[in-house]
Amino acid sequence: MKKIIFTFIALTITTFAQESKLELSGNLSLDLVFTSKNYHFDETETSLAIKKRSPMLAAGMSVILPGAGQFYNEDYWKTAIFVTLEVAAIVAAIAYNSKGNDQTTSYENFANSDDGWDVDKYAQWSVDNALRINPDIISDSFTEEDFNVFDSNGDVVWSKLNHLETAIGSYYSHQLAPYDDQQYYEMIGKYQQFNPGWNDFYSDDYIYTDTYTYGDDLTDTFYWYADERGKANSFYDISNLAVKILVVNHIVSAVEAALASNSYNRSLNADVKMETSSIGYNRVFYPELSLNYRF
Repeated sequence: MKKIIFTFIALTITTFAQESKLELSGNLSLDLVFTSKNYHFDETETSLAIKKRSPMLAAGMSVILPGAGQFYNEDYWKTAIFVTLEVAAIVAAIAYNSKGNDQTTSYENFANSDDGWDVDKYAQWSVDNALRINPDIISDSFTEEDFNVFDSNGDVVWSKLNHLETAIGSYYSHQLAPYDDQQYYEMIGKYQQFNPGWNDFYSDDYIYTDTYTYGDDLTDTFYWYADERGKANSFYDISNLAVKILVVNHIVSAVEAALASNSYNRSLNADVKMETSSIGYNRVFYPELSLNYRF
Protein backbone atom coordinates (compact mmCIF):
# COMPACT_ATOMS: atom_id res chain seq x y z
CA MET A 1 0.00 0.00 0.00
CA LYS A 2 1.27 3.44 -0.89
CA LYS A 3 0.25 6.55 0.99
CA ILE A 4 0.10 9.88 -0.77
CA ILE A 5 -0.36 13.09 1.31
CA PHE A 6 -1.28 16.36 -0.32
CA THR A 7 -1.10 19.59 1.72
CA PHE A 8 -2.95 22.42 0.09
CA ILE A 9 -1.67 25.44 1.99
CA ALA A 10 -1.17 27.76 -0.96
CA LEU A 11 -4.42 26.59 -2.54
CA THR A 12 -6.32 27.38 0.64
CA ILE A 13 -4.88 30.88 0.81
CA THR A 14 -5.63 31.59 -2.84
CA THR A 15 -9.19 30.24 -2.64
CA PHE A 16 -10.01 32.20 0.48
CA ALA A 17 -8.53 35.38 -0.95
CA GLN A 18 -10.60 35.00 -4.10
CA GLU A 19 -13.79 34.45 -2.13
CA SER A 20 -13.04 37.38 0.21
CA LYS A 21 -11.73 39.67 -2.54
CA LEU A 22 -8.51 40.21 -0.60
CA GLU A 23 -5.15 41.12 -2.06
CA LEU A 24 -2.26 38.82 -1.17
CA SER A 25 1.25 40.08 -0.54
CA GLY A 26 3.04 37.16 -2.11
CA ASN A 27 4.75 36.31 1.18
CA LEU A 28 3.53 32.91 2.42
CA SER A 29 3.95 33.65 6.13
CA LEU A 30 2.26 37.04 5.93
CA ASP A 31 -0.57 35.71 3.75
CA LEU A 32 -1.20 32.80 6.18
CA VAL A 33 -1.52 35.21 9.04
CA PHE A 34 -3.68 37.59 7.05
CA THR A 35 -6.12 34.95 5.85
CA SER A 36 -6.34 33.14 9.21
CA LYS A 37 -7.41 36.37 10.91
CA ASN A 38 -10.23 36.75 8.47
CA TYR A 39 -11.21 33.07 8.33
CA HIS A 40 -14.06 31.72 10.40
CA PHE A 41 -13.39 28.02 11.03
CA ASP A 42 -16.44 25.77 10.78
CA GLU A 43 -16.16 22.22 12.08
CA THR A 44 -18.56 21.00 9.40
CA GLU A 45 -16.08 21.96 6.71
CA THR A 46 -13.50 19.40 7.84
CA SER A 47 -15.19 16.48 6.07
CA LEU A 48 -14.72 15.47 2.46
CA ALA A 49 -16.95 13.04 0.61
CA ILE A 50 -14.93 10.72 -1.63
CA LYS A 51 -16.98 9.69 -4.63
CA LYS A 52 -17.11 5.93 -4.71
CA ARG A 53 -18.44 3.79 -7.51
CA SER A 54 -21.67 1.83 -7.35
CA PRO A 55 -21.24 -1.85 -8.29
CA MET A 56 -25.01 -2.18 -8.82
CA LEU A 57 -25.11 0.81 -11.16
CA ALA A 58 -22.08 -0.43 -13.09
CA ALA A 59 -23.60 -3.90 -13.45
CA GLY A 60 -26.99 -2.52 -14.47
CA MET A 61 -25.45 -0.33 -17.14
CA SER A 62 -23.56 -3.30 -18.60
CA VAL A 63 -26.65 -5.50 -18.57
CA ILE A 64 -28.36 -2.94 -20.79
CA LEU A 65 -25.29 -2.19 -22.92
CA PRO A 66 -22.08 -4.19 -22.50
CA GLY A 67 -19.17 -1.82 -22.00
CA ALA A 68 -21.28 0.90 -20.38
CA GLY A 69 -20.31 -0.26 -16.89
CA GLN A 70 -16.66 -0.30 -17.92
CA PHE A 71 -17.01 3.25 -19.24
CA TYR A 72 -18.50 4.24 -15.87
CA ASN A 73 -15.45 2.67 -14.20
CA GLU A 74 -13.19 4.55 -16.62
CA ASP A 75 -11.81 1.28 -18.02
CA TYR A 76 -11.92 2.50 -21.59
CA TRP A 77 -10.00 -0.35 -23.22
CA LYS A 78 -12.42 -2.83 -21.66
CA THR A 79 -15.28 -0.69 -22.92
CA ALA A 80 -13.91 -1.01 -26.45
CA ILE A 81 -13.63 -4.80 -26.14
CA PHE A 82 -17.21 -5.36 -24.91
CA VAL A 83 -18.75 -2.88 -27.35
CA THR A 84 -16.83 -4.37 -30.29
CA LEU A 85 -17.91 -7.89 -29.33
CA GLU A 86 -21.54 -6.73 -28.96
CA VAL A 87 -21.61 -5.11 -32.39
CA ALA A 88 -19.87 -8.07 -34.05
CA ALA A 89 -22.28 -10.58 -32.47
CA ILE A 90 -25.36 -8.55 -33.48
CA VAL A 91 -24.12 -8.22 -37.06
CA ALA A 92 -23.30 -11.95 -37.23
CA ALA A 93 -26.66 -12.99 -35.77
CA ILE A 94 -28.63 -10.89 -38.24
CA ALA A 95 -26.46 -11.70 -41.26
CA TYR A 96 -26.41 -15.47 -40.79
CA ASN A 97 -30.09 -15.63 -39.93
CA SER A 98 -30.75 -13.83 -43.20
CA LYS A 99 -28.48 -16.26 -45.04
CA GLY A 100 -30.35 -19.16 -43.46
CA ASN A 101 -33.68 -17.72 -44.56
CA ASP A 102 -32.45 -17.21 -48.12
CA GLN A 103 -31.01 -20.72 -48.25
CA THR A 104 -34.25 -22.19 -46.88
CA THR A 105 -36.31 -20.35 -49.49
CA SER A 106 -33.96 -21.62 -52.18
CA TYR A 107 -34.17 -25.33 -51.33
CA GLU A 108 -37.91 -25.18 -50.65
CA ASN A 109 -38.49 -23.58 -54.06
CA PHE A 110 -36.44 -26.33 -55.65
CA ALA A 111 -38.41 -29.03 -53.84
CA ASN A 112 -41.62 -27.58 -55.27
CA SER A 113 -40.27 -27.33 -58.82
CA ASP A 114 -40.69 -29.89 -61.61
CA ASP A 115 -37.16 -31.14 -60.91
CA GLY A 116 -37.84 -31.51 -57.21
CA TRP A 117 -39.99 -33.75 -55.03
CA ASP A 118 -43.51 -34.92 -55.93
CA VAL A 119 -45.88 -36.28 -53.30
CA ASP A 120 -48.03 -37.93 -55.99
CA LYS A 121 -45.07 -39.99 -57.23
CA TYR A 122 -44.12 -40.92 -53.69
CA ALA A 123 -47.66 -41.95 -52.81
CA GLN A 124 -48.13 -44.02 -55.99
CA TRP A 125 -44.81 -45.80 -55.56
CA SER A 126 -45.70 -46.57 -51.93
CA VAL A 127 -49.04 -48.07 -53.00
CA ASP A 128 -47.41 -50.14 -55.75
CA ASN A 129 -44.67 -51.53 -53.48
CA ALA A 130 -46.46 -51.82 -50.14
CA LEU A 131 -47.03 -55.57 -50.42
CA ARG A 132 -43.43 -56.14 -51.52
CA ILE A 133 -42.09 -54.23 -48.53
CA ASN A 134 -44.59 -55.72 -46.07
CA PRO A 135 -46.34 -58.89 -47.28
CA ASP A 136 -48.48 -58.93 -44.13
CA ILE A 137 -49.83 -55.41 -44.55
CA ILE A 138 -53.45 -56.57 -44.97
CA SER A 139 -55.06 -56.81 -41.55
CA ASP A 140 -58.11 -55.78 -39.58
CA SER A 141 -56.75 -52.24 -39.38
CA PHE A 142 -55.71 -52.00 -43.04
CA THR A 143 -57.83 -53.37 -45.88
CA GLU A 144 -57.41 -53.36 -49.64
CA GLU A 145 -59.61 -50.28 -49.84
CA ASP A 146 -57.02 -48.39 -47.81
CA PHE A 147 -54.60 -48.60 -50.75
CA ASN A 148 -56.62 -45.89 -52.42
CA VAL A 149 -54.90 -42.78 -51.11
CA PHE A 150 -56.11 -40.45 -53.90
CA ASP A 151 -59.38 -38.56 -54.11
CA SER A 152 -61.62 -38.32 -57.21
CA ASN A 153 -59.49 -35.46 -58.55
CA GLY A 154 -56.29 -37.48 -58.28
CA ASP A 155 -54.94 -35.52 -55.33
CA VAL A 156 -53.34 -37.23 -52.36
CA VAL A 157 -55.50 -37.51 -49.26
CA TRP A 158 -52.95 -36.87 -46.54
CA SER A 159 -54.66 -38.86 -43.79
CA LYS A 160 -54.93 -41.94 -46.03
CA LEU A 161 -51.28 -41.62 -47.08
CA ASN A 162 -50.22 -41.43 -43.44
CA HIS A 163 -52.33 -44.50 -42.68
CA LEU A 164 -50.58 -46.38 -45.49
CA GLU A 165 -47.15 -45.34 -44.26
CA THR A 166 -47.94 -46.62 -40.78
CA ALA A 167 -49.24 -49.94 -42.16
CA ILE A 168 -46.18 -50.53 -44.36
CA GLY A 169 -43.85 -50.21 -41.39
CA SER A 170 -40.28 -51.43 -41.94
CA TYR A 171 -38.16 -48.48 -43.08
CA TYR A 172 -41.30 -46.36 -43.42
CA SER A 173 -40.55 -44.87 -40.05
CA HIS A 174 -42.29 -41.50 -40.47
CA GLN A 175 -45.59 -40.08 -41.60
CA LEU A 176 -45.21 -37.31 -44.15
CA ALA A 177 -45.86 -33.91 -42.54
CA PRO A 178 -48.49 -31.61 -44.08
CA TYR A 179 -47.49 -29.89 -47.29
CA ASP A 180 -45.40 -26.72 -46.92
CA ASP A 181 -44.78 -27.44 -43.25
CA GLN A 182 -41.18 -27.03 -42.08
CA GLN A 183 -41.08 -30.72 -41.20
CA TYR A 184 -42.31 -31.57 -44.70
CA TYR A 185 -39.24 -30.02 -46.30
CA GLU A 186 -36.97 -31.62 -43.72
CA MET A 187 -38.36 -35.15 -44.08
CA ILE A 188 -38.12 -35.42 -47.86
CA GLY A 189 -34.39 -34.80 -47.72
CA LYS A 190 -33.62 -36.71 -44.54
CA TYR A 191 -35.34 -40.09 -44.45
CA GLN A 192 -34.76 -42.79 -47.07
CA GLN A 193 -38.44 -43.74 -47.36
CA PHE A 194 -39.06 -40.46 -49.24
CA ASN A 195 -36.44 -41.15 -51.92
CA PRO A 196 -39.09 -42.32 -54.47
CA GLY A 197 -40.57 -38.84 -54.52
CA TRP A 198 -37.54 -37.25 -56.19
CA ASN A 199 -37.71 -36.64 -59.91
CA ASP A 200 -34.52 -38.49 -60.86
CA PHE A 201 -35.73 -41.62 -59.02
CA TYR A 202 -37.55 -42.51 -62.25
CA SER A 203 -34.68 -41.74 -64.62
CA ASP A 204 -32.92 -44.41 -66.67
CA ASP A 205 -29.73 -43.76 -64.70
CA TYR A 206 -31.28 -44.89 -61.44
CA ILE A 207 -31.27 -48.70 -61.31
CA TYR A 208 -33.37 -49.19 -58.15
CA THR A 209 -36.67 -47.70 -59.36
CA ASP A 210 -38.65 -50.94 -59.14
CA THR A 211 -36.66 -52.75 -56.46
CA TYR A 212 -35.69 -49.92 -54.15
CA THR A 213 -35.34 -50.87 -50.51
CA TYR A 214 -33.68 -49.62 -47.40
CA GLY A 215 -29.89 -49.39 -47.75
CA ASP A 216 -29.85 -48.85 -51.54
CA ASP A 217 -28.12 -45.80 -52.95
CA LEU A 218 -30.21 -42.66 -52.91
CA THR A 219 -30.66 -40.41 -55.93
CA ASP A 220 -28.21 -37.61 -56.68
CA THR A 221 -30.95 -35.06 -56.13
CA PHE A 222 -31.71 -36.47 -52.68
CA TYR A 223 -28.05 -36.01 -51.69
CA TRP A 224 -27.87 -32.55 -53.24
CA TYR A 225 -31.05 -31.41 -51.52
CA ALA A 226 -29.88 -32.78 -48.17
CA ASP A 227 -26.65 -30.82 -48.56
CA GLU A 228 -28.52 -27.61 -49.40
CA ARG A 229 -30.73 -28.03 -46.35
CA GLY A 230 -27.62 -28.67 -44.29
CA LYS A 231 -26.15 -25.35 -45.42
CA ALA A 232 -29.24 -23.53 -44.20
CA ASN A 233 -29.02 -25.27 -40.84
CA SER A 234 -25.33 -24.30 -40.58
CA PHE A 235 -26.21 -20.65 -41.15
CA TYR A 236 -28.88 -20.84 -38.45
CA ASP A 237 -26.43 -22.54 -36.09
CA ILE A 238 -23.96 -19.67 -36.49
CA SER A 239 -26.74 -17.14 -35.93
CA ASN A 240 -27.84 -18.97 -32.77
CA LEU A 241 -24.24 -19.07 -31.54
CA ALA A 242 -23.96 -15.32 -32.07
CA VAL A 243 -27.11 -14.81 -29.97
CA LYS A 244 -25.62 -16.93 -27.19
CA ILE A 245 -22.43 -14.85 -27.36
CA LEU A 246 -24.59 -11.73 -27.00
CA VAL A 247 -26.15 -13.07 -23.81
CA VAL A 248 -22.78 -14.11 -22.39
CA ASN A 249 -21.30 -10.73 -23.32
CA HIS A 250 -24.01 -8.95 -21.28
CA ILE A 251 -23.47 -11.22 -18.28
CA VAL A 252 -19.65 -11.09 -18.32
CA SER A 253 -19.63 -7.32 -18.82
CA ALA A 254 -22.04 -6.83 -15.88
CA VAL A 255 -20.07 -9.10 -13.55
CA GLU A 256 -16.73 -7.52 -14.50
CA ALA A 257 -18.11 -4.00 -14.05
CA ALA A 258 -19.48 -4.82 -10.59
CA LEU A 259 -16.24 -6.48 -9.46
CA ALA A 260 -14.13 -3.61 -10.80
CA SER A 261 -16.27 -1.02 -9.00
CA ASN A 262 -16.10 -2.98 -5.77
CA SER A 263 -12.33 -3.39 -6.11
CA TYR A 264 -11.92 0.34 -6.71
CA ASN A 265 -13.94 1.18 -3.60
CA ARG A 266 -11.85 -1.16 -1.43
CA SER A 267 -8.54 0.20 -2.71
CA LEU A 268 -9.27 3.92 -2.23
CA ASN A 269 -9.54 5.67 1.12
CA ALA A 270 -9.32 9.37 1.83
CA ASP A 271 -9.16 11.46 4.96
CA VAL A 272 -9.35 15.25 5.27
CA LYS A 273 -8.57 17.13 8.44
CA MET A 274 -7.80 20.69 9.48
CA GLU A 275 -4.26 21.23 10.67
CA THR A 276 -3.07 24.28 12.61
CA SER A 277 0.23 26.04 12.68
CA SER A 278 1.45 28.95 14.78
CA ILE A 279 3.22 31.76 13.01
CA GLY A 280 4.37 34.24 15.57
CA TYR A 281 1.37 35.09 17.72
CA ASN A 282 -1.11 33.96 15.13
CA ARG A 283 -2.79 30.58 14.69
CA VAL A 284 -3.20 29.47 11.08
CA PHE A 285 -5.66 26.80 9.86
CA TYR A 286 -5.07 24.82 6.69
CA PRO A 287 -6.54 21.56 5.29
CA GLU A 288 -4.57 18.34 4.86
CA LEU A 289 -5.80 15.62 2.50
CA SER A 290 -4.50 12.06 2.92
CA LEU A 291 -5.13 9.54 0.16
CA ASN A 292 -4.52 5.84 0.73
CA TYR A 293 -4.55 3.65 -2.36
CA ARG A 294 -3.90 -0.10 -2.26
CA PHE A 295 -2.08 -1.35 -5.38
